[in-house]
Amino acid sequence: MHICKEKLLFIAFLLKKVGRIHFFLYLCTVIWIYMGTTRNMRRNIAVLLAGGMGSRVGGNTPKQLLPLEDGRTVLEHAVDAFELAPAIDEIAIVMHPEWMDEAKQICERNEWRKVVKIIPGGAERWESSWHAILAYMDVNNQHSEISLWLHDAARPFVSQRIIADVAEALEKHEAVTVAVPVTDTLYKVEAFPQSLSEGREVKVVCNRSEFMRAQTPQAFHMNVLASAYMRALAEDEIIATDDAGIVRKYESRHPIYIVAGEEANRKITYKEDL
Repeated sequence: MHICKEKLLFIAFLLKKVGRIHFFLYLCTVIWIYMGTTRNMRRNIAVLLAGGMGSRVGGNTPKQLLPLEDGRTVLEHAVDAFELAPAIDEIAIVMHPEWMDEAKQICERNEWRKVVKIIPGGAERWESSWHAILAYMDVNNQHSEISLWLHDAARPFVSQRIIADVAEALEKHEAVTVAVPVTDTLYKVEAFPQSLSEGREVKVVCNRSEFMRAQTPQAFHMNVLASAYMRALAEDEIIATDDAGIVRKYESRHPIYIVAGEEANRKITYKEDL
């Protein structure tokens, strides 16, 4: 490591003035401040996953573009939450390819400061997440200093408390998810019925204290998330319903920390949820 003459003279001056012990304490303080600053330099990028059509809601318009009671869309409410969050540095929207123009118009209308990318989504949820990973993997070749937050755009009511808690957890953990306890009794059956009218027999009554319902955002240090997806893509078929599942399967050496969710952070799935 190259040290210029001026720096050596400055160190000699300090040694003479304050003595070796005080200089050592001074040096430790500088290193501690530097390490804290470096740790906080990690950028938090929220990715709003809006690539699906929401067939269970019905109609020809994606559910994330449908209005809530105040007339603003589901997507707008979801983006607003991260736009207002101090911990979030940047926002990307992953949109269904056929509705990219509508997403751009919404961004222009709202004049969001943090939204910088609109990325075409994939046929499956994991593909949309992978598109987002690719969009940020080579940013200044510094992807190890990025944390990607994957959030369902169909969860427009995520609170500032949840976002702040996830940000705090990311300072100590490389993988973080959000979940709420299961309150209903869970049955394990032989196979999920195609129709409720078909009926099924109860095979096992599960201990619900061992289960939680996953929510989003799910946030990861970029190197962990990218590695998990690259390992998953090496297989013939990816079977996963969320990003935490992929990280758990392919990067199991990184424990996934759980932040307490909220019932209000529900997902818009059916028309009645609007």
